[in-house]
Amino acid sequence: MNKLGSITCKYSKLILIFWTVVVLFFGYFALKLPSVLQGSGFEYNGTHEEVQKMLQTEFNAPSSSLILLFEKDESAHSDEFSAYMSDILSNVEKIKDTKVFSTSQMKDDRAFAILSYEGTDEHTSQTIKDIRAQLKNDGGFTVGLTGRDVIEEDMSVAAQEDLIRAELIGIPIALIILLLAFRGVVAALVPLVTGFISVVIAMGLLYFTGQKLTLSIFVLNTAPMIGLALGIDFALLFVNRFREELDSKSTKDATIKSVITSGRAIIFSGFCVLLGLVAMLFIQVGVFQSVALGGIAVVFTSVFAAITFLPALLSVLGPHINKWTILQSKNEQLSGWHKFAAFVMKRPVTMAVLATTLLIIGALPVGKMHLVIPEADSLPKTYESRMSFEKYEETFGEKGTTSVSIIAEASEDMTAPDGISLEKLDELIVEIKEDPTVKSVDSIFSATGMSVEELSAALAIPEMKAQLEPAFEQLTNGERALLQVKLNAATSSDQALDWVRDWETKKTELNLKIGGGPKFQQEIFDEIYSKIWYSLAFILISTYIVLFFAFRSVLIPLKAILMNVISLSCTFGIVVWLFQGGHLGFHVSDIALMIPVFAFSIVFGLSMDYEVFLISRIFEIYQETGDNDQATLEGLISTSKIITSAAAIMIVITGAFSFTGIVPVQQMGVTIALAIFIDATIVRMVLVPSLMKLLGDLNWWSPLPKRKRIFVRQH
Repeated sequence: MNKLGSITCKYSKLILIFWTVVVLFFGYFALKLPSVLQGSGFEYNGTHEEVQKMLQTEFNAPSSSLILLFEKDESAHSDEFSAYMSDILSNVEKIKDTKVFSTSQMKDDRAFAILSYEGTDEHTSQTIKDIRAQLKNDGGFTVGLTGRDVIEEDMSVAAQEDLIRAELIGIPIALIILLLAFRGVVAALVPLVTGFISVVIAMGLLYFTGQKLTLSIFVLNTAPMIGLALGIDFALLFVNRFREELDSKSTKDATIKSVITSGRAIIFSGFCVLLGLVAMLFIQVGVFQSVALGGIAVVFTSVFAAITFLPALLSVLGPHINKWTILQSKNEQLSGWHKFAAFVMKRPVTMAVLATTLLIIGALPVGKMHLVIPEADSLPKTYESRMSFEKYEETFGEKGTTSVSIIAEASEDMTAPDGISLEKLDELIVEIKEDPTVKSVDSIFSATGMSVEELSAALAIPEMKAQLEPAFEQLTNGERALLQVKLNAATSSDQALDWVRDWETKKTELNLKIGGGPKFQQEIFDEIYSKIWYSLAFILISTYIVLFFAFRSVLIPLKAILMNVISLSCTFGIVVWLFQGGHLGFHVSDIALMIPVFAFSIVFGLSMDYEVFLISRIFEIYQETGDNDQATLEGLISTSKIITSAAAIMIVITGAFSFTGIVPVQQMGVTIALAIFIDATIVRMVLVPSLMKLLGDLNWWSPLPKRKRIFVRQH
């Protein structure tokens, strides 16, 4: 770190030129990042995906489909409505690769049409634009476009709008906090510049990543959210230390000392954040892979900028870092931080019990958390795709039911003369119908209205076989047959998920592959629940090892991990109370499936920032004095203000996303902001110093040889 500090001072101008070129280069591609982001990221390479491909290639199902929902006023004439629909559909079919797959009868003044198109993912956005250009409301007639692809396209648009809105809210407030913390304009602007650079380069890197890998649209919100907050945090710590050192040292020595102390803390802190993000890679679901890669990119750029760009900039600025002071600095020894630190240290037992009690109370609702995969209701209510989908479900959907696709495979062709495959298929259908969860089963038998014997006999007659051919082409393919099973259970219900899970493993005469909404959800949930333990173990063990070698202590890493787990449990409990309970103005909504995983992986690392900042300063003073109580008190006094300021900035940057329209992004912003608030106040300012005081020199016990202490203070 000493050499790194010397190099950044010696070649400061060259380093700044390098960073300027890099920012301009990656900044160009950062603007193009939205163009390579695809879908919500809830993709899993399992049986559901396999069935979807088989339906397209073997049963003539469209590769992609959209829904047009038509609606008329009560006073409008039905014949005119039919003519309006026909005109719209005729124009839509002129669009390349787009066809009308099916239409419905009118019900409650509404009708719908299913559109199929064979375009690639790259052309989906343009196809949706072309279709929308043909949709015109006419007097008492309206039409709306919806479907999975449309909803995901709208989520991408909403994500970009949300990012701009959040930045317009968060950045000005962050600047105000920096001005109050540093009391100078130049010092306040430096962290913002550093955070901006980190995010721009990271988003540029993600553009190139998106050329090779599928990245979720949620990257557009999470990457800037993490990067801006982390970049500003790191710079805040570094600039604060540099200004302290500048009071008694030259610019060069102050820069080198800041790199040695704050730079080291930033590396360890960044590494802890990185570990949490890497842990998400264990879960083989697209959205977690995307956010993990996006987070890794911003952590890397934030740390790299903090230990190279920042010291180079500060070595050039030197004393000018204090230019344009707007408020006079107060005597820190007489500040409120000194009084608060002394108050906590005098009452360690009381403060520790009080803090723990508050955290436990906050965690109580966490057991009621209900997780769901985000769907149309994640969009703002004003979006046409959401409104049309909800109307479609309300009018044409059967509440409390869901459909499952089953592909049954026999050992011989379904049209074989002996009819053995059809007999086995019929036996399977009878067994499925006996299941109390099943409402109905559509098959080749229900489509033709014939029994096994009648079908077998008809297939033996060439003329009859020719008449049955369209039904067989739609519902069979060689040895395979398609069954559409309707369940008396909602798509995301435990009952539906248990049903597809059980039937996939059930032994039958035919090999079964199950698809449909319940199977999709079951595979996503099972993948997360089966891999989350590996992620948690990786985070906890690797974080412990990093902190153990950072501070040469057995207890300090253990305390940090336990307190993080408790504070996150408290956070999740409050989030459940806010969203599922609909308190404090939030609309009632279940928790998006990825929020607990994202929050734990991201916040666990981010909250370690404050642990590393605080304990690093305490450890530094302990190395000088050998007095745990004095080191804890002085460390708390010297870092309280900066930790509070850093936390306030992170709360503002992430909390600004609570004002966005996409529900999962809103929940993510609230969760991270709340977790940081709890961690930086109750945990870091109260619980940590209380326990440090109570444990005394046991804090620093380790079986490894201690680093040589240098006592430079008089006792």
